[in-house]
Amino acid sequence: MTKKKLGLQSKSRRTILSALAATTGSAAIGFPMLSLGQNQSLRVGAYGGYFKDSFDKFIFPVFTEETGIVVDSIAEPTGQAWLAQLNAAAAAGSAPADVSMIAQSPMLKGQKTELWMPLDESKLPNLKYLMSNFVHRYPDGRLDGVGAVAWYTTLVTNTDVYPDAPESWDELWNPENKGRLGLLALVSNSFLLEIASKTFYGSTDLLDSEAGQLQALEKVAELKPNVALWYRDEAQFEQALKSGEIPMGQYYHDVAGLAAADGFPVRSTFTKEGGVSDSGLWAVSRASKKIEESHIFMNFMCRPDIQTLLSRMVGTAPTVPRDLLDLTDDEFAAVSSSSEPIIPRYDIYDQRGDWLAQKWSEMIVA
Repeated sequence: MTKKKLGLQSKSRRTILSALAATTGSAAIGFPMLSLGQNQSLRVGAYGGYFKDSFDKFIFPVFTEETGIVVDSIAEPTGQAWLAQLNAAAAAGSAPADVSMIAQSPMLKGQKTELWMPLDESKLPNLKYLMSNFVHRYPDGRLDGVGAVAWYTTLVTNTDVYPDAPESWDELWNPENKGRLGLLALVSNSFLLEIASKTFYGSTDLLDSEAGQLQALEKVAELKPNVALWYRDEAQFEQALKSGEIPMGQYYHDVAGLAAADGFPVRSTFTKEGGVSDSGLWAVSRASKKIEESHIFMNFMCRPDIQTLLSRMVGTAPTVPRDLLDLTDDEFAAVSSSSEPIIPRYDIYDQRGDWLAQKWSEMIVA
């Protein structure tokens, strides 16, 4: 997973979100205890650190209480490492986790080895609640993943330096912002190609062709004079943003909001083009023997009340529409937006990732 911050949140920050949920009760839409036999369990892989801890504390116990299925949570590594482990284990007929949280790009790579078990949609009636970009399928239409969590990257500014909120991502290209930007360092996690395409060419359709991808790369290259920091270490940019040393850039919406709640002069803005919505999916290894339990778990996670609980207690953006959520306006604004998002073009990173990374190195961060 390119989005590391979910597993690295400080407890004090997540406590702020937890405080919003002081009156939250158990899930509202339950289902009866299941007759699956005694001592039913399910191994669920989630990104490690405080993110997994939050699931262990706030989400998995609700699932167990409703179903009787005990969750054995596994701290999975991010990125390609977990995919490699799952592939190797499946080849040997085993699964280190039955259900795993998988980023969009590894989902596509896993399809090439038929790693993901095709899911039975008749056992997932709550799939109907998910927004379409959180329903993942094999090229032939078989369902292989359902939305787990989502998050936004937005245009962030230091309010001492920028009293007024920017309206468009095009502010990144403003010559007046020379030497003032902090941007993510990789083509595959900054999604600056998509931001440039949507901002200057109306949509990400520009990226359908190599010529369009080069055009977007050239547009991003125009940012170089304005960039003070191409960052991989999120904490490095966060501190510079708070102090005003690097007063503008791209960052994670919920983290920026929590910094503002802590009293720092930080603002997160959903521009007219939208924030970038990235996400992870629940997927089942083909080697899993817990087919029934896996479907029950994923159906549970698709429920609007559970997505509400996730937003409140874990700080993730919901995967279901706003009108299905029991969130206040402030709670929803802390994690998400009703504006149309910029959806990353995961397909181009899967198909042309090495080429894009090479061009990015040559044209952007060289």
